[in-house]
Amino acid sequence: MTQKFDLVVIGAGPGGYVAAIKAAQLGLSTACIEKYTDKEGKLALGGTCLNVGCIPSKALLDSSWKFHEAQDGFAIHGINHAGVTMDVAAMVGRKANIVKGLTSGVATLFKANGVTSLQGHGKLLAGKKVELTKPDGTVEVIEAENVILASGSRPIDIPPAPVDQNVIVDSTGALEFQTVPKRLGVIGAGVIGLELGSVWSRLGAEVTVLEALDTFLMAADAAVSKEALKTLTKQGLDIKLGARVTGSKVNGEEVVVTYTDANGEQTITFDKLIVAVGRRPVTTDLLAADSGVTIDERGFVFVDDHCATSVPGVYAIGDVVRGMMLAHKASEEGIMVVERIKGHKAQINYDLIPSVIYTHPEIAWVGKTEQTLKAEGVEVNVGTFPFAASGRAMAANDTGGFVKVIADAKTDRVLGVHVIGPSAAELVQQGAIGMEFGTSAEDLGMMVFSHPTLSEALHEAALAVNGGAIHIANRKKR
Repeated sequence: MTQKFDLVVIGAGPGGYVAAIKAAQLGLSTACIEKYTDKEGKLALGGTCLNVGCIPSKALLDSSWKFHEAQDGFAIHGINHAGVTMDVAAMVGRKANIVKGLTSGVATLFKANGVTSLQGHGKLLAGKKVELTKPDGTVEVIEAENVILASGSRPIDIPPAPVDQNVIVDSTGALEFQTVPKRLGVIGAGVIGLELGSVWSRLGAEVTVLEALDTFLMAADAAVSKEALKTLTKQGLDIKLGARVTGSKVNGEEVVVTYTDANGEQTITFDKLIVAVGRRPVTTDLLAADSGVTIDERGFVFVDDHCATSVPGVYAIGDVVRGMMLAHKASEEGIMVVERIKGHKAQINYDLIPSVIYTHPEIAWVGKTEQTLKAEGVEVNVGTFPFAASGRAMAANDTGGFVKVIADAKTDRVLGVHVIGPSAAELVQQGAIGMEFGTSAEDLGMMVFSHPTLSEALHEAALAVNGGAIHIANRKKR
């Protein structure tokens, strides 16, 4: 007998599993298809984010930062110690336990909410039918009133550095090192490259980052990217801009990388090389030829502003569609789609999706950058506040970076919040909440912030927009 559901979701990542749970909560009979398995061969829900992305990388970032602090940051607090060492295998094991706990937690949530979990490969057929190829090779066709494609993304491969998951690895392989490489190369100075490079640099690796672009963190505000480059370089990352990798050769347990820069052709040798040049959508065998769903020239499923595809009742969300590849974007798109299936007028403000890089200091932003606004001809007022002037940051010995608030010069409406420093992600989220409701810099400046907190830096930056900061000297208006 053919199974029938109100909704079938293909992919159980942060977009897919959230959509499935929300749909079940709203009374839709829902199935979620996932084929990914863990090292034990068991179904592992949660997608890239929970299994080999956001969560495991943050676990390693947190462990490595604690080790760094124990080595170099405790003495100022009067904590004396000697002989601190890192058990890399234990660190990686802790990461694995966190992943297992969260992925099994999704399975529990499916059960609690009545979501039917189906293991195997899902493929959209014509007429909103879904072909499920099970692990044993048997095939079943499922009928659905609605389908959500949430197949996610995978690391981009580049011909000059083919991944072997031994010497040359992608982001997944870089999470599994059992020892600290003495010489580590990273191709790509984006979010993934900087985070993974930071992990292993803190543990003692000599890290060189090769970035083809001449501009560092192009998407970030120029002031933030400048501060980030200075800080990360000081921490030991050798970031080479304008360095385009042209080839690599593995010799035993090391790799010789060839790249070109302003000085011509160069070579450099590493013990491990991480390829982190971005991700691409997973659409391989996702759509039958007659499914009716359209894919663009880059491999993304074409959707409208509400994630509807060219086929009524079929939607696509997350990394497989246009826009930033962010777990929180995928989750909110999943919820929006399910709400719209139920007839609600849900939507997402794509202009206010925060971006975060979990280096130390953290880097985060929401809204537009100063350079973008100026290019658009928007006159702005800018307020900044350094964490060096924050009592809470001083107490924590974490005073690097600043908060920057950008407001329209005519209306005072906040157009961007950019932070590099402690708890940047949390402070930017405060800015995002205010911006969603059309806050002005004056509004933020009039709010009462508890003391002493890092949030006061956002308060002071907002005050500084109009020359009213209390704890720093205000810039004179021209």
